[in-house]
Amino acid sequence: MRITLKIGILFAFGWMLIKLSIFGIGISSEESLKPSLLINMFLLILAITVGLYLQKRKDTEESNALRDIKNGLSAGVPYAILVSIFIFFYYSKIDPSFTKHKIAESSVELKKVMDNPVKLKKLKETNPDFEVMTNKQIIKAVLKNSESAYNPKSTAIMSLAAMLLYSTLNSVFITIIFRKIVFRKK
Repeated sequence: MRITLKIGILFAFGWMLIKLSIFGIGISSEESLKPSLLINMFLLILAITVGLYLQKRKDTEESNALRDIKNGLSAGVPYAILVSIFIFFYYSKIDPSFTKHKIAESSVELKKVMDNPVKLKKLKETNPDFEVMTNKQIIKAVLKNSESAYNPKSTAIMSLAAMLLYSTLNSVFITIIFRKIVFRKK
């Protein structure tokens, strides 16, 4: 198994342990969402950086930028896949109350909008279908969208897409930094 793949898997399991530890301590997912997201981003960058560094140190032949980007992605992609699968199971099995809480928050915010005529008018302007709907139909439509947005499957898919894009961009940037600064020819 390639060193970059091992590093990606290792850092993914590290983030999973951190997320489970935060849950085990008793900190709610609502409170730990931003810190765990930042830790996730940091560990993804670290996985790409460490994996690419170790791969470049191990390589005996000259590499090009495209190969370095590919090596960076071979650490970032497994990380993204494993973390996304974990996110699906975390929000569907381990902490489903987070999803319910977010939907309840949306419901409360929607109730405030529906009670305010100015905000209700603005809401109706955002979607032409709302003009002919009753208030109950609007509430039902908006809550249905909230439920599908906070669904663990949707959350995992969006996380996967975001992490894949993030790992691609970071692989390019880290490759540039390594080629221009760390491993430049003298």
